[in-house]
Amino acid sequence: MGSCGARRGSACLWLALALALAWGGPRGPWVLAAEGEAGAERPCGAEGWPQATGPTGPAFVAAASYRGPGNNDTRGNKALPIVLWWSGSLFPHFPGETERIDCPRGSCLATRSRRVARHRRTKALIFYGTDFRAYEAPLPRLPHQTWALFHEESPMNNYLLSHSPGIQLFNYTATFRRESDYPLTLQWLPSVGYLQGPPVALAEKDTWRRRGYGPVLYMQSHCDVPSDRDRYVRELMKYIQVDSYGKCLHNRELPSERLKDTSTATTEDSEFMAFIARYKFHLALENAICNDYMTEKLWRPMHLGAVPIYRGSPAVRDWMPNNLSIILIDDFESPQELAKYLHFLDENGEEYMKYLEYKNPGGIKNQFLLETLERREWGVNDMTLPNYLNGFECFICDRENARIKEEQEHKKYRGKVPAPRPHVAHFQHMGCPMPTPGFGSVEDLSGGDSWKEMWLQDYWQSLDQGEALTAMIHRNESHQGRFWDYMHEIFLKRTRQH
Repeated sequence: MGSCGARRGSACLWLALALALAWGGPRGPWVLAAEGEAGAERPCGAEGWPQATGPTGPAFVAAASYRGPGNNDTRGNKALPIVLWWSGSLFPHFPGETERIDCPRGSCLATRSRRVARHRRTKALIFYGTDFRAYEAPLPRLPHQTWALFHEESPMNNYLLSHSPGIQLFNYTATFRRESDYPLTLQWLPSVGYLQGPPVALAEKDTWRRRGYGPVLYMQSHCDVPSDRDRYVRELMKYIQVDSYGKCLHNRELPSERLKDTSTATTEDSEFMAFIARYKFHLALENAICNDYMTEKLWRPMHLGAVPIYRGSPAVRDWMPNNLSIILIDDFESPQELAKYLHFLDENGEEYMKYLEYKNPGGIKNQFLLETLERREWGVNDMTLPNYLNGFECFICDRENARIKEEQEHKKYRGKVPAPRPHVAHFQHMGCPMPTPGFGSVEDLSGGDSWKEMWLQDYWQSLDQGEALTAMIHRNESHQGRFWDYMHEIFLKRTRQH
């Protein structure tokens, strides 16, 4: 098998070192794409490569094209590095498919046209994690290109990224984890002010209770999820009244057809928000468990002045406005113990109101939260700031321009200046744990339990997919159909080991 030729220089070294770093050292020779393929001036086709689907999360809002803060880059468009949005549905420029972006350290051409996928100036490919499938990856991976991952969505959308072989396919990341290269941790929190709105008066909440409503609200219509939240809530319901309006564990009807419309809830409709704000507690269980994965399920109740009963990010306390603002499910030995505490707060208004003191002037004490929001360069529902898609795009552009300069210096001084060392994503950029039952243990579940069959299998099969794709890249495979051969080999290997 061939190896990197000396004439490929630092571009070849970039990919070789990246793979070596990702796997802890060299693992034998592999063939890299010939320079003629990588450097061809004609646009190379992407026949057979599937087109990306649109993003599914409500965080995506169409905005006017943002072209960067500007710089002193005088290069013409034909001399600029190209950043290709492989997941073209995320391309943040309208209405065309190619745009010059002027970022702090230099300019690039951003495009969603896969026709330039193999062009020598195409320096980076940006993938959307929800769309990324190992068996559809563009192969062979070219030595002069970095891969960038954008994934603000739930880990359940692609557990491939929670395993080292999966996340280390990428050089740069933008995920919900604070350890990511371009963190999106507070993507659902527009501002400090969002937390400081006045709550519904306690007297009104008590009146609501006397009318027969429960102290606890549950509003979910996505039921079969890795966190297995319904299993826990079902047990909690045995010990305290929980009003469930969604499709999951449904036991109560919303008062009007308008409020039953899903779009009413997702757009924070004022009538809907006023209705749910009367509840003292909101069950806020994320669909998957992972550090720093926090969504509107957490921030919305706090905005309204309800107390979240939370399970999701194990590190959630790091982001809370003070030391007493949410109730963590995992602080209690059982749903019954949690219910006892909720009954106590429901009957003792003074103790309950301590959970809302962060809404008072000066009540937000967490400097880490305040400083993180202050430093954030992108906005949430704020058209005066760039969105995080534009921000990550410029982040990649700046790093590719810096890499080009380092490669030029390395070549100019004939190796006396070291080649740029590749940056490789690491486990903590996603690193979500194996799903566990919402209540009880795996051993307690029956053999035919649907959650067990779905999510445990998905989690471990995703590891195999990451290993298969990494092996294909190492061996310079170019045919996607070979992916399943590699998967079969991995399956047989695991079978022999166990």
